[in-house]
Amino acid sequence: MAPLPAAATATASSAATPADDEAHSLLPSTPSNEEDDDDLEERAYEATEKVIVSISDFPDADDDEEESGLATSTAASGIPPFSWRKLWLFTGPGFLMSIAFLDPGNLEGDLQAGAVAGDTLLWLLLWATSMGLLVQLLAARVGVATGRHLAELCRDEYPSWARRALWLMAEVAMVGADIQEVIGSAIAIKILSRGFLPLWAGVVITALDCFIFLSLENYGVRKLEAVFAILIATMAVSFAWMFTDTKPNMKNLFIGILVPKLSSRTIRQAVGVVGCVIMPHNVFLHSALVQSRKIDPNKEHQVREALRYYSIESTIALAVSFMINLFVTTVFAKGFYGTKEAGNIGLENAGQYLQEKFGGGFFPILYIWGIGLLAAGQSSTITGTYAGQFIMGGFLNLKLKKWIRSLITRSFAIVPTIIVALFFDKSDSLDVLNEWLNVLQSIQIPFALIPLITLVSKEKVMGVFKIGRNTQAVTWTVATLLITINGYLLLDFFSSEIRGLLSGSILCVAVLAYASFVLYLILRGTELPNQIIRTIRKSFS
Repeated sequence: MAPLPAAATATASSAATPADDEAHSLLPSTPSNEEDDDDLEERAYEATEKVIVSISDFPDADDDEEESGLATSTAASGIPPFSWRKLWLFTGPGFLMSIAFLDPGNLEGDLQAGAVAGDTLLWLLLWATSMGLLVQLLAARVGVATGRHLAELCRDEYPSWARRALWLMAEVAMVGADIQEVIGSAIAIKILSRGFLPLWAGVVITALDCFIFLSLENYGVRKLEAVFAILIATMAVSFAWMFTDTKPNMKNLFIGILVPKLSSRTIRQAVGVVGCVIMPHNVFLHSALVQSRKIDPNKEHQVREALRYYSIESTIALAVSFMINLFVTTVFAKGFYGTKEAGNIGLENAGQYLQEKFGGGFFPILYIWGIGLLAAGQSSTITGTYAGQFIMGGFLNLKLKKWIRSLITRSFAIVPTIIVALFFDKSDSLDVLNEWLNVLQSIQIPFALIPLITLVSKEKVMGVFKIGRNTQAVTWTVATLLITINGYLLLDFFSSEIRGLLSGSILCVAVLAYASFVLYLILRGTELPNQIIRTIRKSFS
């Protein structure tokens, strides 16, 4: 929209009432044209790329009808009444976000949990998904209420050294996740080609496919979202087919979901199930994806309406992802729980184990697994590249063409992945690599969660949409739980891997620096430092 002439602006300002000024002051602050030049500000989506979700935003809309109808409805109920059509228009970002719950790393965690623990950890999968939903709803809330995504907000919130550190951590987490996702796709291609294509060839094919799929965005965001819908449907059908073929015990399944059970023998798998839920780059991604709809953050009723539909859509999306993860876990619980093969199953040999256990049937289960794994790998690599664009552009404010950012982001992951594929083309080596990559991503979790909760709790950033004290308590509890669980995973991993005085000393220094930065992020987002300073001043005054 073109800026109003100065005279019109002055008239509008003089006509504003004190009540209007007060209401506007409670809305999230957004940069004005005088403060920020739009041409210099990096944005997740340009105005022409956004999906129109409000009747008033259509060029042929009747302004009088909109003002009388929508305003009356808004005044009466706060937001317009529920509409299935509106829900359909808002559907998309949540399903793209849910891909991170279905990537090859998560599938490997599912199959190992099923093989080692049976159905006993399904209750934890449900609760972990619920915690993930809470975090993703906060990410969506930040993006909708401010009109900016998390990386952009972090750029303004933190000093330059902390901002660069957060950017580096986000990039490292994204590259670690991307390596797992690309390797997962390459394994699937190797399975479907009957071993004809080696891992490195699968990596190259996946990289090229990613650019082809992302090019669909040039034809509109909805086209790209349709591709993801097809990939998610492919996963759902493939793993549901496996679930039906293997005929799991439904009684044990429901007991596993409803009855919490945890033993010392399955603690590592339990930590893995929870640790796979929060992908740091996914928090940044979702806060940007929600801006693909045309919403004015200065209009409270539009923001509330968007949050309502995004909450519904995200819940449905993660319910679908939960079911897919449940299918994978129960299939491997049925086939390998209590067997000697349980501890040896990984992503690469899982298909072969399934084939030996359940045979061919109408369509060999090996290829059903390969198709599902390929859909998971392809979809997650695309969202990983997508997230990389937002992270780089947001933290660094780089005004680059999308294909250039895609190329840079893809190169960060593809080059090390090809090296990995050439030197780790064995199941045992890939399993060791996967453990290190899981550790790498676990380390990064606080650097996405803490800034998110800090920003969504600030009235200066969120206005009337900041979360209340009760929600803050719940979110900090969930964050503390997730960070503690991942801390246990790191402690368990490094205690078995680190040997010698020198390596131990280096690890201690790294842990001290890490803990100091985490503590800085926590304290900066609270009033505790200011309270301490005020107390000290009073004691000396």
